[in-house]
Amino acid sequence: MHIRLFFCLAILSLVSFTKAQPDSEKQAIIKALNAQADTYTDMAHQIWDWAELGFQEDQSTELLQSKLREAGFRVESGVAGMPTAFVATYGSGEPVIGYLAEFDALPGVSQQAVPRPAQRPETNNGHACGHHLFGTGSVAAAVAVKDWMEQSGVQGTLRLYGTPAEEGGGGKIYMVREGLFDDVDAVLTWHPSSSNSAVTGSSLAVITVKFRFEGAAAHAAVAPWRGRSALDGVEAMNYMVNLMREHVTPATRIHYAITEGAEAPNVVPAFAEVYYIIRHDDMTEVKDLFRRVVLTSEAAAMGTETKVSHEVITGYFNKLPNEVLGRIMNTNLQMVGGVEYTDEERQFAEEIMTSYPSKDMSPDDAASIEPFQVREKGYASTDVGDISWVTPTTSMGAATWVPGTVAHSWQAVAAGGTTIGPKGMMVAAKTLALSAVDIFRDPSIAEKAREELRKRRGTDFTYEALLGDREPPLDYMKKSK
Repeated sequence: MHIRLFFCLAILSLVSFTKAQPDSEKQAIIKALNAQADTYTDMAHQIWDWAELGFQEDQSTELLQSKLREAGFRVESGVAGMPTAFVATYGSGEPVIGYLAEFDALPGVSQQAVPRPAQRPETNNGHACGHHLFGTGSVAAAVAVKDWMEQSGVQGTLRLYGTPAEEGGGGKIYMVREGLFDDVDAVLTWHPSSSNSAVTGSSLAVITVKFRFEGAAAHAAVAPWRGRSALDGVEAMNYMVNLMREHVTPATRIHYAITEGAEAPNVVPAFAEVYYIIRHDDMTEVKDLFRRVVLTSEAAAMGTETKVSHEVITGYFNKLPNEVLGRIMNTNLQMVGGVEYTDEERQFAEEIMTSYPSKDMSPDDAASIEPFQVREKGYASTDVGDISWVTPTTSMGAATWVPGTVAHSWQAVAAGGTTIGPKGMMVAAKTLALSAVDIFRDPSIAEKAREELRKRRGTDFTYEALLGDREPPLDYMKKSK
């Protein structure tokens, strides 16, 4: 009886040790990341200061690549025809787990790290989507997991994809098209946010396109009849598209900006350009909407006796949720916890929250975690969508911004330049790292995630990029003329 009891207790102790061991490993990873928080904060703030636009992120990508090389990763630069794109790899064999790292800024959102509108005099750009934190946080996670793999002897491959020009350039699409994700078992990613959440959800498919009208210049007073206004072509097209809005489904989103117009009112403009974004949650409908918008451009050119051409800049798939990976991410986010403000950070948050509707919100919300759920609908668009159709993918958000802040705002730029942004970044880095540990320890998680992907996309799926075979638009953030 005593011998049987001894063996029972021994088995229970072994089971208890096996369960406790991963937790101790995870706590060690969290501790290691905490020790490196200042280093990664400095990196993120340096990229925030540079604020480089899509496909022009030369300094930002080199900083991230240097850190990865220093940590022992093999880094391949300039992949898929994009000079600032890269793939960093550690280990070999299966499973293959991928992280994503973005690092491009946005034009026209220059802002100092203060809780009131104040442009930076030295630049017109700003990290209003927090990609300086995105890229740095993913690198932090990758280095932590690499160190753990080295110490534990676990087998598998860890990759970090440096993905430029998310803001309209669609860098990830060219990497998917090149087959760089074909052997990946799971992609774990994140994005800056005003809350902490591992909610897994969809997004809108999108096609972005520039329409260029060419006419004939003339003196607008002396001989206007000799001119053919390219700007008239743009305005006629926009008018027809606006009429079309009554006759599209409710989920449709169409936006445009006239990126080239007239420079002087007394000259009939010979060139004009308008930049369109067309979105829907169904890729088939996005393609048909694109066809209809092209028809309006041709009609506008005919009516104004101008010529029109168009260039598809990019096209994103809608994102496929993955509940299997999402739940893993949520479990680890709950373990890591949210963002705790210092008194100084709380004062910053309270002041910035007076600049937008924030009723029933508190700076304390940055410390909370949203309940897990699967959202089948979403209204943003991202080139992560293409990745999610070829390999199981999940994302999380971390409170890098003050609660209630929206992306692409001066408030987002401001918080990202303070200590608040990097605190949220480290929440994401820890969660990404711990989630990779779970999959490396139990590759069946990736197998279940792959089965969920097959069910969502269908078994006869073949990837074809919405942007066709065009080359990366390396100059898309530069004016056409």
